[in-house]
Amino acid sequence: MNPFPENFTIVYMGTPEISATVLEALLKEGYPIKALIASPDKPVGRKHELKPVPTKEVALRYGLKVFQPIKIREDYEFLKELKPDLVLTMAYGQIVPQGVLDIPRLGCLNLHGSLLPKLRGAAPIQRAILTGEETTGVTLMEMVDKMDAGRMYGSVEVKIQDNDDYLSLSQKIAQAAIDLSLDALPLYVKGLLSGVAQNEEEVTIAKKIKPEDEHLCLTMGTKEFCLYCRALSPEPGAYLLVNEEKIKILFAVKEDEEVTSPLGTLSFTKKKALLQLKDGHVSLVAIIPAGKKKMDGAAFANGYRKWEGVILN
Repeated sequence: MNPFPENFTIVYMGTPEISATVLEALLKEGYPIKALIASPDKPVGRKHELKPVPTKEVALRYGLKVFQPIKIREDYEFLKELKPDLVLTMAYGQIVPQGVLDIPRLGCLNLHGSLLPKLRGAAPIQRAILTGEETTGVTLMEMVDKMDAGRMYGSVEVKIQDNDDYLSLSQKIAQAAIDLSLDALPLYVKGLLSGVAQNEEEVTIAKKIKPEDEHLCLTMGTKEFCLYCRALSPEPGAYLLVNEEKIKILFAVKEDEEVTSPLGTLSFTKKKALLQLKDGHVSLVAIIPAGKKKMDGAAFANGYRKWEGVILN
């Protein structure tokens, strides 16, 4: 049974894989999503071939109209013509102007990947791992002309396991967003959710991960280093340099508290690759050397024995 009124229409805004997962789940449930607004397609791979963003791939399979304005702040007249009752957003990637927020009859809602008011901003999932949070989640919130500051209409908590990286936690967040949407959206449309204002005193900010942030800092302790690798894994991947070539470290675990070598020194046992940090060693569990495929610590130790004693930076 369709939980929405007859002729009710939703426009969905989102771009990356996590958003595509939610979009497809809602379409399978019969949610009346009529169009997608996504960021423009970007070149990918070594050949820089233009590939549809993940949400666009889903939208095309389901016959949705697709709009990809370069700057939504300057180009949203098409949304007025669509006359949506509701706009639902998850990880769109651009700041949405007040002009867009004013168009839908029932406003614009956002599925934000944290338990607001904590971790407002562009990178809530990465920052939740990076800062060592034990729980995070997703919040359904009103979109206003201030970053992630609107009223909250529901949330679902997600536990962060010790082996979660950005990909696995994103998948958990996506499922939580699906569950929350299925529960809360019909109630919101019926006017049964009044919403709760956020406590501004509890706000924290999840800053965007910039390219320069991907370079690991050797002054980190072992715990922070391991969290950082997980937060950026598998993409874009945190890295150190060897002879100006990147070695991406996707997963590392604390090994011991011995300080026997200069910072950044690589050493090997039969099955492990160890890196010296200021308060001990970490074992490099998943690595991508420059120009190579992902490998585990044992394979790296066997194939790169010549790097014994090399200092990464």
